[in-house]
Amino acid sequence: MAEACWYVVHTYSGYENKVKANIEKSVLNRHLEDLILEVRVPLQDVVEVKNGRRRTVQRKMFPGYVFVHMINNEETWYVVRNTRGVTGFVGPESKPVPLTEEEMTNFGVLEIELDYEEGDRVRVIEGVWKDTEGFVDSIDRVNERVVIKADLFEGETPIELSLTDIEKL
Repeated sequence: MAEACWYVVHTYSGYENKVKANIEKSVLNRHLEDLILEVRVPLQDVVEVKNGRRRTVQRKMFPGYVFVHMINNEETWYVVRNTRGVTGFVGPESKPVPLTEEEMTNFGVLEIELDYEEGDRVRVIEGVWKDTEGFVDSIDRVNERVVIKADLFEGETPIELSLTDIEKL
């Protein structure tokens, strides 16, 4: 059996959630759970300031697009392509082109799994700070960065590193 990949589907603007719901409904009705594995509308947190008040809201990262994790064959292509609100797959002549792993990570579709979290004690394993120990202060999965706080220079010093430059102690 072919391997499932992530594909990008173009939709009418504002129809992303409806398209997601309709594809998921078709998957259940046609028993395609083994072929169409997941449908996503990637969201991001955005800080809005209105009337002097800050609040965090979720916005679509890619208005007009839905991500579909599926095995591409005639049946899945037909179901997705003929869902109300879908204008086509992203690719030449509307032929689906799978996202690369790098694109999936950059678009927030592929989650980066880490063996550490905020507050964990870690050691730097690469670069100029190698063998420095500290605690994870913040993790930025989108930009693949981590900030640790280490006892340096007579106090806690923040050090920004790549997610892969540290290991949990």
